Amino acid sequence: METIGSPWMWVGFLAFVLAMLALDLGVFHRTAHRVTVKEAAAWSVVWVVLALVFNAGLWHFHGPDRGMEFLTGYLIEKALSVDNIFVFVLIFGAFSVPEAYQHRVLFWGILGALVMRAVFVGLGAALLARFHWVLYVFGAFLLLTGIKMLVVRGEGFDPRANPVFRLFRRLVPAVETYHGPAFTVVQDGRRYATPLLLVLVAVELTDLVFAVDSVPAIFAVTKDPFLVFTSNIFAILGLRSLYFLLAGVVEKFHLLKVGLSLVLVFVGLKMLVVDLFKVPTVWSLGIIGLLVGGSVAASLLWPKPKAGLTGEEA
Repeated sequence: METIGSPWMWVGFLAFVLAMLALDLGVFHRTAHRVTVKEAAAWSVVWVVLALVFNAGLWHFHGPDRGMEFLTGYLIEKALSVDNIFVFVLIFGAFSVPEAYQHRVLFWGILGALVMRAVFVGLGAALLARFHWVLYVFGAFLLLTGIKMLVVRGEGFDPRANPVFRLFRRLVPAVETYHGPAFTVVQDGRRYATPLLLVLVAVELTDLVFAVDSVPAIFAVTKDPFLVFTSNIFAILGLRSLYFLLAGVVEKFHLLKVGLSLVLVFVGLKMLVVDLFKVPTVWSLGIIGLLVGGSVAASLLWPKPKAGLTGEEA
């Protein structure tokens, strides 16, 4: 099946993304402020609607198969991006980031993520086009990652333990206090990193790890680089507003990680059996929706016991 991404489609989509980012930072968030739940909900709706409108355009001009591939890829990315929210909560808590500056960190963090995803998509597409067996490598990796997430579900994540982060901290002089929304500050004629820049580095490193999982997952649905990239980017663009919408309640969905783990297991298995049985895209869409929705519903039906309570008290 031929790819649908003409040069003009790529240019148009990238121009749209840059225009929306400029509107976001230059107009709506020119002044640092605490993002309210109402504001986050509004932006979440905007990004979902834009993704669905884009999907409708694909469906109309390129047929239902391509429309379904984009929608399934978008759902996979949207589901996996929720795992980022858990980590963002831990990062912002570990560095005591003021709420007014969290949007700025996520904005620049996601801008960096767009570049990283583009590189991953390009490399993945090139490898799959030349070496079919890479699909099995992706599948095995996702399967093992999903199983590992099921078995190891600890909460002890510390972004400062990352060796790349420690190296950055050692090489870049930094001050200990925040200086408004600035990433760097000049003191005594010398430029220093503020804690906000260190937080940004932690966010970027986290997204790099998640990209290793999420980009191969979409290649299980479609090998079209344009569909892989656009579904990935739409999910990422809505991640900031989703964070501010769910950050306060994300811990209630304690079984969501189980659902996300099973999604990776399913996608990995789908890649491994692709030459024996091609799972229809509509089946993938339904199974992924069932796994994610089921884990959310199960979290609400069986709440996590509060710390310090006995079995009877919980």
